[in-house]
Amino acid sequence: MTPDDVMARVAALLPSATPAPAELRRGQAVLTVPRDGVLEALRALRDDPTLAFDVLCDLTAVDYLGRTPRFEVVYELNSLTHHHRVRVKAGVPGDDAQIASATPLWNAALWAEREVWDLFGIRFIGHPDLRRILMYPEFDGHPLRKDYPVNKRQPLVPERDPIRQPWFPRSEGR
Repeated sequence: MTPDDVMARVAALLPSATPAPAELRRGQAVLTVPRDGVLEALRALRDDPTLAFDVLCDLTAVDYLGRTPRFEVVYELNSLTHHHRVRVKAGVPGDDAQIASATPLWNAALWAEREVWDLFGIRFIGHPDLRRILMYPEFDGHPLRKDYPVNKRQPLVPERDPIRQPWFPRSEGR
């Protein structure tokens, strides 16, 4: 399937999705979906046998400070069966930075959503373990936001032995 064929099938499957024709010229199908329907759109793209986007390759975010919506969550999907790709974007407003978690669809979203939460501050509703993954727990703010002050001093924390005193208490069964 060519990117044009993928976009034609997506248009039939998801009428609320908006294609990005400028991106199609670069050789990849790109579409924008509404934030409140992102999980249903991703599920439809995964479960449709013609598309079969069975792999979540990447999940990240972009901060467009000064634009509405401020953030875009970007999903890179791949079909191992049909050998085609699609990029799905969903806008997230800065004053309500949350979106549905893709973890019910792909386990690969577990760590990627934690990274986006840690660095951008976008909360993923329904994520089973949303906590910092790159910054330490006492870190104040989200460093990849464009309005994060570069001179900001962070709280000093005592050095700890991660074996005797882990950052997070260990839960039963781990």
